[in-house]
Amino acid sequence: METLLQIGSDSFQLKRLPLRTGELLRAWDAADEYLLEYVTEQLQPAAASRVLIFNDSFGALALGLHRWHPCVISDSYLSQAATRLNLAVNNLPENTVSLLNSMEKPNGKFDFVIIKVPKTLAYLEDFLIRLQPFITADSQIIAVGMIKSLPTSVWTMLEKLIGATTTSLAKKKARLIFAAPNPARIIPVNPYPVVYRLENTPYQICNHANVFSRDSLDIGTRFLLANLPVLPQAREIADLGCGNGVVGLMLAEKHPQATVHFVDESFMAVASARQNFTQAFNASRQAQFYVSDGLSEFANQSMDLIVCNPPFHQQHTVGDQIALAMFKQARRVLKKNGQFWVIGNRHLGYQQTLKKLFPHASVVAANPKFVIIKAF
Repeated sequence: METLLQIGSDSFQLKRLPLRTGELLRAWDAADEYLLEYVTEQLQPAAASRVLIFNDSFGALALGLHRWHPCVISDSYLSQAATRLNLAVNNLPENTVSLLNSMEKPNGKFDFVIIKVPKTLAYLEDFLIRLQPFITADSQIIAVGMIKSLPTSVWTMLEKLIGATTTSLAKKKARLIFAAPNPARIIPVNPYPVVYRLENTPYQICNHANVFSRDSLDIGTRFLLANLPVLPQAREIADLGCGNGVVGLMLAEKHPQATVHFVDESFMAVASARQNFTQAFNASRQAQFYVSDGLSEFANQSMDLIVCNPPFHQQHTVGDQIALAMFKQARRVLKKNGQFWVIGNRHLGYQQTLKKLFPHASVVAANPKFVIIKAF
């Protein structure tokens, strides 16, 4: 697969994370190329310009604009790790860019704000509302994406929260959207995080903007909660890909002697999980929270039970690479007599994949849409 991004006279070697043999996907898309060419060849900001980048995928925008020492905000641990990796691969110091997670605030005002439109529009809305103190009437806001991922609601949101928009011509099925800050705009109160009561429980569930199924319990998790394992001997339990932490919270309720480890690569997900667990148990229970590349930080054979509802997409790309990486990590981290429980859509074929990795893998529950598999 192509790994060399060429922008004018600059070239960068870029890799995706997680790394996998025979990678078929590039670490950038035509939208990244279009934006970088426009900024570096046509816009040409002054050297002292302050640049903010939101939702870079694997560091293509950060490296392409590195001469302006951009501030880069992301909700993805893998995105930040890939940016650090790609800076090193291209012999650029890590402090060339300033990496912030989605829960952190930048400092000062920005002349240019580059937005790679995220899959979750609520996340875009949350960002645009948080952005307000850091832009001026002269700030230039540029959103970019592949046309298929730029619904009309993106324009509507930009016009409501920033100001009038104009667009570029399409190029390789990508488009730029320019938003001019309107000094008279009215900024609404941020509606995030969203809170709902978890059905059949007393728990209030907090969900930050980029958390999956933030408004209500999704049908897959509902099915998993109805079929959660109970292992009285379990002392170390991992909720892998925890999202808002609902599964780990209920596992903690069923295993009062266990420590639950909440793991996700989304900063907003782990923040939600931490808040939900703390509110549910106050100081009566201990838990651990990790924003990381799955179980990469865990010791071998350290978990009695791992429960996982893996994602089947990475940003706008559908695939099993994240799930497969999680499965391999679980095999390493699971204790000899431990259990790994996975829920997935029927069509994903996780049972066959898990049979190749574990001595035993069988379906313990199924409905027309989902299967729950126990592997050990």
